[in-house]
Amino acid sequence: MTPRDERRYPELLRVPRVADDAWLSQPEAARQLGTALFRVGALLACGHLAPADNSAGRAGVTITSVQAEKAWRDNATYRAKALRLLKDTVGFF
Repeated sequence: MTPRDERRYPELLRVPRVADDAWLSQPEAARQLGTALFRVGALLACGHLAPADNSAGRAGVTITSVQAEKAWRDNATYRAKALRLLKDTVGFF
């Protein structure tokens, strides 16, 4: 299997490589956010979490984006959460 960094992905699909201490796997991000792994994928697709690779080339997310998402969830009003859900749903279609 070819390592991720040696594959010829279009520029839009390239993911930044970050230090291991700034990276989380998607299952660990789901645990920290208290949500399902599927939801982490949805948050990535909507741009609420930042994708990143670690030094070994494994896909995951940045710790700062998980912390920002957690802070947003803790402080957002019900109205803000509903508007975000509506925006994400419309953006999906």
